[in-house]
Amino acid sequence: MSTRLPCATAVSCPNIALIKYWGSQDTERNIPANGSISITLAGLETTTTVTFDPDLATDRLILNGAPRSDSSLTRVSGHLDRVRRLSGLTTHAEVISGNNFPLGAGIASSASAFASLTLAATQAAGLELSPRDLSRQARLGSGSACRSVFGGYVEWHAGDSHETSFAETIFPPEHWSLVDVVAVVNREPKPVSSSTGHGLAPTSPIQTGRVADAPRRLDGCRQALLERDFDRLAAIVELDSNLMHAVMLTSDPPLLYWSPSTIMLMQEVVAWRKAGLGVCYTVDAGPNVHCLCEGSNAPEIARRLRAMEGVLDLYECRPGPPARLMETSAR
Repeated sequence: MSTRLPCATAVSCPNIALIKYWGSQDTERNIPANGSISITLAGLETTTTVTFDPDLATDRLILNGAPRSDSSLTRVSGHLDRVRRLSGLTTHAEVISGNNFPLGAGIASSASAFASLTLAATQAAGLELSPRDLSRQARLGSGSACRSVFGGYVEWHAGDSHETSFAETIFPPEHWSLVDVVAVVNREPKPVSSSTGHGLAPTSPIQTGRVADAPRRLDGCRQALLERDFDRLAAIVELDSNLMHAVMLTSDPPLLYWSPSTIMLMQEVVAWRKAGLGVCYTVDAGPNVHCLCEGSNAPEIARRLRAMEGVLDLYECRPGPPARLMETSAR
């Protein structure tokens, strides 16, 4: 008679930050230099299955169908170690994870990856964590993963300790029918990871001012979302994105995630808005451009983007659900 193994499967969505996290107070615990606000993106998903297997001599990672033994496995094993310490388990695990969108290209794949890994691993290990505790635990694997634990419009409170740094939903998905039309101009992983970039942030002379001004931008963003004021939201979102990339450009060494297509799209979006079409851009740590708009404008924006040279793929994402358990069983 075969022994059944503890196993769980979880699904999580990435998120797009309206007010961005860049730089850390505590790099070991991923406690950010400033708070942030994001939208969880429906339709883009990471599905992760964790199976604790006493026959395994080491952890095993299969990512998008391919076994991995590089830094990805090291990072996943480190996160599993945290779950093992919480649960008292000593068993190694097999982790099978897959995305329906590009990895490492500025669409927050690490956020959805570690949110789904955290939920699946803790469930398989027999832990019952509150959403806030799941958020804290996910943050230890990838900072922005704490936001992908939740659905809708999410705020990550920076805090100054493990207990005080967590995310929560501030508005449900149905609060405002915004759409993120993601224009993919490069599907390849970026050459410099976000975690490396966070470490470089303090070398920029702009970072101190960006962090000091973050509470004002957070208040403005929160109020714009509350009032569904798109013009106010657009101004704050584009300013915040530009500030983050200004820090990157002035770090030592400097980081430039943009491509010529990125810049072209940003300029087009500004021109469209000046001509009366409600849309704004934000760009995470990568070359791909997130074009935010109200739902009624999404078809026209998607049509224009599809016609533009350099746009390889397009995703239309509305505010999405929290990380969720798909299966809890023994295998």
